[in-house]
Amino acid sequence: MKRILDCQGSDFKNMSRQELLDAIAGSEGRTVMCETIGAIMPMLGDITNAEFAAAMGADILLLNLFDVQNPHIQGLPKTQPENVIRKLKELTGRPIGINLEPVEQVLSSEDPNENMWAMTGGRKATLENAKKAVAMGVNLILLTGNPGIGVTNEAIEQTLRLYKEAFGDKLILAAGKMHASGILTEGAQNIITRNDVAAFATAGADIVLLPAPGTVPGITVEYIRDLVDYAHSLGCLTITAIGTSQEGADVSTIRQLALMCKMTGTDIHHLGDAGYGGMSLPENIQAYSVAIRGIRHTYRRMAGSVNR
Repeated sequence: MKRILDCQGSDFKNMSRQELLDAIAGSEGRTVMCETIGAIMPMLGDITNAEFAAAMGADILLLNLFDVQNPHIQGLPKTQPENVIRKLKELTGRPIGINLEPVEQVLSSEDPNENMWAMTGGRKATLENAKKAVAMGVNLILLTGNPGIGVTNEAIEQTLRLYKEAFGDKLILAAGKMHASGILTEGAQNIITRNDVAAFATAGADIVLLPAPGTVPGITVEYIRDLVDYAHSLGCLTITAIGTSQEGADVSTIRQLALMCKMTGTDIHHLGDAGYGGMSLPENIQAYSVAIRGIRHTYRRMAGSVNR
């Protein structure tokens, strides 16, 4: 088994679901996941945000606001819609995940001129959309909710059961929320509880997503450490997620968040898509990576050719 720290593009290309999970677990809390938005102008204009995040040290790329019914990533060379995920894998040499949102009634405005998170049909966590994502070649689906959308933990659990039955071992299933997503009764420590972790694990989650300590009111290292330990006891890996725009904070804050997440025992460190907009600040991706795994592993990930 290779650790994700030692993997190159050819390794990721041929990995099974279980091999990727094992590679993450074997890296002992040194896996970086970066969330990017392809629906808006990239930070570098003609280079996708996902490529930029990969170049700064991301091991896994997570696409937010990706509409499987209208697949488009700005900055990507001209590509047939059904091949955009495969093209992005080719250019980055990284595993690719997408967010899908199990929402029954959208709580926020659905006018894209008023709300950048406005829901579209291809982002909803339906079985049809998940099948499209799998056909496109995604490695991971994360069931979660964007700001104000209105995704409940109960809806996440129900969708997990549906997806696990439909896809079995074809892809990695992750689940959880990094903020309340507009559900006020699921704010602070109620964003995710031990009961939620147990429900997600039973429903088929391979990975449970938790808010990073210091990113949501009331979320401490001790609280998340307990949930990480519990998820591990149930056979799940964990993601600690920065989804509160602090991926756009100063570097010293990012380093502090990184070390707090490391103290929880988490397996995957997630940085969100809201630096200036569309991805974390690039210097924060590098600083976070250096904080949790040092210069050698950071520069190795940054320098390795996708053709290796």
